[in-house]
Amino acid sequence: MKLVPVIGLETHIQLATNTKLFCACAVSSENAQPNTSVCQICLGHPGVLPVPNETAVRWAVLLGLALNGKITPHSKFDRKHYFYPDLPKAYQISQFDLPVMTDGWLDIEVEGAKGVPRIGIERMHLEEDAAKNMHGDDGKTYVDFNRGGMPLCEIVTRPDFRGAAEAKAYLHELRLLVRTLGISGGNMEKGQLRCDVNISLREVDNDGAFIGPLNTKTEIKNINSFRHVERAIAYETARQTKLWEAGTPPAVTTTRGWNDTAQRTDEQRTKEDSADYRYFPEPDIPPLELASIAKAMRQKMPELPAAKRARLMEEYGFKRSDAAHIVDDPALANFAENALSELGAWLEAKPDVTAETMPAARTKMSKVFCGWLISKLGGLLAERGSDIRIAKLTPENFAQFVMLIADGRLTGTKGLEVLNRMLDDGSDPEHAMQDMGAKRMDDVTALRNIIDSVLAGLPTEVIRYKNGETKLLPFFLGSVMKATKGNADAESATRIIREILGS
Repeated sequence: MKLVPVIGLETHIQLATNTKLFCACAVSSENAQPNTSVCQICLGHPGVLPVPNETAVRWAVLLGLALNGKITPHSKFDRKHYFYPDLPKAYQISQFDLPVMTDGWLDIEVEGAKGVPRIGIERMHLEEDAAKNMHGDDGKTYVDFNRGGMPLCEIVTRPDFRGAAEAKAYLHELRLLVRTLGISGGNMEKGQLRCDVNISLREVDNDGAFIGPLNTKTEIKNINSFRHVERAIAYETARQTKLWEAGTPPAVTTTRGWNDTAQRTDEQRTKEDSADYRYFPEPDIPPLELASIAKAMRQKMPELPAAKRARLMEEYGFKRSDAAHIVDDPALANFAENALSELGAWLEAKPDVTAETMPAARTKMSKVFCGWLISKLGGLLAERGSDIRIAKLTPENFAQFVMLIADGRLTGTKGLEVLNRMLDDGSDPEHAMQDMGAKRMDDVTALRNIIDSVLAGLPTEVIRYKNGETKLLPFFLGSVMKATKGNADAESATRIIREILGS
């Protein structure tokens, strides 16, 4: 018997509104003192009336459109009943049969895989968050109601995942999507994106086609990191495989939790179905008419990550990995777009670039741009513990810097020093070059004289090189770059060294 995992995800996106979903309480930070952002509504006092947050409704519709779904024209809220300490009303205001969105999909790119899997999305609905239980060292459980009532979008996929790599890729793309829309930080560690994994095994034939219906699933609750998602799926797949091999496959739907310390899932309870929650329409909130909101939100839709990656590759000749790296951070993507706009105008104004040579020139420029943006600038910012959002470097100055590198007016060695100076004080590259004496050395005669002097001081190494130790060439080049304070053009210096040494 050949078994494969069948996986579906339920994710909760915490919307970054200023206030909670049904009251005017401020959305508190994770470091806020417990129970300081609460009121009679989110504490469930008798007689209070919830009022939907208009921004949350609009953002939910925007997300539904971005997920390629059908917006429900006439939606409503429902009461989902269950008894737990983090739910003061003994019911949660959620949505049941008329959610904000149905029948969506999201394409994902899985590293090393062929094709682009399409993950079907069954539904997306709005609901209020529950409070947070905290287990004290004294053996007691305390409840912080600051989180209770925060707006959540719950996204339920179809069982379309076939492994942990696809699940991780989906979560990465979903996080990037909500960040691009500006509706959530999507930080799993801060609880802004939470994930439940539904997993079962299913038999396939030799061609990989499914045999029989879906089998009993297990739900793994509240996984709070990409790494934990991967590990939980791997563990649960192995656990269920052993049960099948022993002839005792899961027969009852259960809920389990991920135990990161023990690297296993632990059973918590049997899983409820919808009848157990006794859903009925929320009587205190009128239905939501979403057709006009969907029309307005469609006009505000920004360019989405997949489209932006494709455009960067097509327009600028970026490699897929470079485009993905840039788009993965919306702030970096905006910085890059602004700099590329400046570089595009510069290329068009160059007299030696014609319509015929423009594609090659753009590809060359893009290669230089990506190298300096991702590797060099990214490395310098990481060393400083900084970020493109707060760096003093402007897109215009970075574009001018890339022009100097591409034109050969600034060497790679000196380029790092100049870029550091620009990050230090926000200066433009021309002024930084002048202040640092970083202009490339163009006098070939002077460069040859310097190289002659450098080689004359290394007689032993010169003899070894002439005797066949050609691996010394980088050593000679480094010595020349040191003598010229990094202002020599590496290609020209290498050529002159070879000429002098007769190689």
